[in-house]
Amino acid sequence: MAEQMISVEEARAIVLAHITPTDAIEVETWRAVGLPLAEDITTDIDLSPFANSAMDGYAVHSEDLAAATSDAPVILDVVGHEAAGHVYTGSVGAGQAVRIMTGAPVPEGLDAVVKYEIVDVLDGDGNEGSRIAFTRPAKVGENIREAGLEAHAGERVLAAGEVLTSAGAGLAASAGHEKVRVHRAPVVGVLSVGTELVGVTDVPARGQIRDANATALLAAALEAGAEPRFFGIACDDEAAIAASVHEMVASCDFVITSGGASAGDYDFIEELVRREGEVLFDRISMRPGKAITFGILGGKPFLGLSGNPAAACVGFEMLARPAIRAMRGHTALDRPVQSARVDAPITKRQARRFYDRARVVRDPVTGALAVDHSFSQNSALLGTLHRANCLLVVPEGMQGLEAGDMADVVRIDLPEGVEL
Repeated sequence: MAEQMISVEEARAIVLAHITPTDAIEVETWRAVGLPLAEDITTDIDLSPFANSAMDGYAVHSEDLAAATSDAPVILDVVGHEAAGHVYTGSVGAGQAVRIMTGAPVPEGLDAVVKYEIVDVLDGDGNEGSRIAFTRPAKVGENIREAGLEAHAGERVLAAGEVLTSAGAGLAASAGHEKVRVHRAPVVGVLSVGTELVGVTDVPARGQIRDANATALLAAALEAGAEPRFFGIACDDEAAIAASVHEMVASCDFVITSGGASAGDYDFIEELVRREGEVLFDRISMRPGKAITFGILGGKPFLGLSGNPAAACVGFEMLARPAIRAMRGHTALDRPVQSARVDAPITKRQARRFYDRARVVRDPVTGALAVDHSFSQNSALLGTLHRANCLLVVPEGMQGLEAGDMADVVRIDLPEGVEL
């Protein structure tokens, strides 16, 4: 018996309630960019480990320059040179300064750095042995980056769950982490079901079609952060389908099939899951993609998508993509949603929520967002989904939208967590 048709939100909640993050693995820090960290990152040293100069100039005692003016400049002797990687160990007395480069440690006892461009070199080349003139005072701490400015030894610099950026990778490296722990990519198995399907390189005979769904779903799984594996095409035979599904359950973290999920005579997917596992829903109030089976089989989440290409892709977008991201430890699971003006009337004859392929564009003059809805909504077409940058939402209970109405659009071209 078919389950009751449920809302997209209910279906999504059920799926995510049965998802757990994959185990954590250690990877080279730079390879973790774009992934949530599986544990806190602490630093073993102060960052930076020493007070250093923020620019090229002269390290000085600020009290030496307290009376400096353009009319009565203060003259100092340059007694040393400090470059990055070089430590000046000599003493610096009153009336003396040290030439210093950006990033170099500030010599002991000096408390300000005056940038090179505003210092007059009276004789010499500006380095050791030169005499230099200052025409204004210097503040204590001026142009000095203090030790521990970023963090002190033992402190957390990145938190578990934070998505690592390239800058964050550099921060982890400065904290002594050549490798970090992240949740491994879940293995997502993809199986196409249907006797009518042939391989991509085969020339279809009459009544046959090339299997486009597998390629689209494998690509979508990869984009979501999974390690996708293709388990081929299963003909409409109960035993053949069961054998393939059992193989997937044994070796994958998440099992996805396309085709065989509706109520036809040869649709065995739901019955297989119901017989050997648990069906949690089999109908969703959405178009395209009403006939979707989700359940647990062999302890693994199982998602049976429609055989119609656009329906399979939209079903994956709504349910499988957030699940895969959750398995990798992401907490941002929602694509950005915008409000845009509809450019033409839209009618619908069903109470289900519609996710129509469309393209949102911004008026170059007014900046207002408008939705181009001139896309065919035929579930067999992938080209329109390829050219769309959004899914236009026509909610349940509405018979349609009028030209000029505002509607929500799900931006499938933008990553989760983006604030618009």
